[in-house]
Amino acid sequence: MASAALRRFSRFLLSFYAVPVPPPYAAPPASKENLEYADLAIIDLSKADTVAGRKALAAEVVRAMASHGFFYAINHGYTQEQTARVFSIANLTFDGVDGDEKKTYTGQSGAVYEGYKPRQTWKIEDGVQDQIEHYNINRNVRKRQHPKAMRPYLQDIEAFAHHNHFNVLHPILRLLALGLELPEDTLVEQHKFEATGETSVRFMKYFPRSADEEQRTKQVWLKGHTDIGSVTILWSQPIGGLQILSPDGAWRWVRHMDNALVINAGDVLTFLCGGFYPATRHRVVQPPSDQVGLPRLGVFYFSMANDDVKLVPHEASPVLQRVGIQRLCTDEDAPTMEEWRKNRTVAYGSSQLVPSQEKGVEEEIISGVVVKHYN
Repeated sequence: MASAALRRFSRFLLSFYAVPVPPPYAAPPASKENLEYADLAIIDLSKADTVAGRKALAAEVVRAMASHGFFYAINHGYTQEQTARVFSIANLTFDGVDGDEKKTYTGQSGAVYEGYKPRQTWKIEDGVQDQIEHYNINRNVRKRQHPKAMRPYLQDIEAFAHHNHFNVLHPILRLLALGLELPEDTLVEQHKFEATGETSVRFMKYFPRSADEEQRTKQVWLKGHTDIGSVTILWSQPIGGLQILSPDGAWRWVRHMDNALVINAGDVLTFLCGGFYPATRHRVVQPPSDQVGLPRLGVFYFSMANDDVKLVPHEASPVLQRVGIQRLCTDEDAPTMEEWRKNRTVAYGSSQLVPSQEKGVEEEIISGVVVKHYN
């Protein structure tokens, strides 16, 4: 027995020391510009371990969603060192894979974000296309093949996907359900890890643009939009560019916070929660002047409901019964998660937008729902 235990311990040590170290990514310093930042709430997820803590946090999240639709999450369970390792793996995904291999792993379906999305895929404005490259990984990390440089780190990415889903997403969904006075796991049941769907890890790199492109797009890199899914988890990084549209109509910057998460609501929460948690309007612009010319590396977890979930409001919510339900469409016409994500993915960055009656807004119709883009 003792020798067997010793052999298991030896194998553990060997596996521990065999773990490869990715080429380190050195994050640049945060901007020192005097910018107009949004005043976002800070939610301490460590307090969600108790019933009393969740009740208190739920009230904070309701206020945060009502005021900005964004908030920071701290004490989420990953150390600064673990987070730095994930960013190093993310950077390797772009800098450690050559162009020919990237073509092999470029997504083949316009209806699913998978593998690489090359730069200059989306229309931005005045003939200018995006300079954003990203790599999408289904939460079932081994569902698809990955480039050779990434394969030694698949266990890291699997652990990262599980952490985001069970230690960040599910606690937040419980707080959102409590905010609607629904049973805690109401939304969790609609976001199961093992269900069919396209919840994903995304590594994203924004590359600098020419002066001409910046002028033609008024320095906008990604137009104002709402996210397709339920909850977006952005791992904060120091290169500025993310802005949110505040209730007063002003675009304000999101400040970097070390080892914090930036959380926002997407379209699916608007569907499921009857407008009580509206999808957040946000955009990406050229970084501040002291960061111009630097590539912007992003790490995300984009959550979506199970593919078979019909996107209708939870009418049983006592809160919705008091304040009223704001529907995006009739319940009979409501799409499933699968229909919504496929139709929005196909249309994004390629469809012809038409001017809205709202100033500075363009529109398109997806699954019978008006989708707005903010200039």
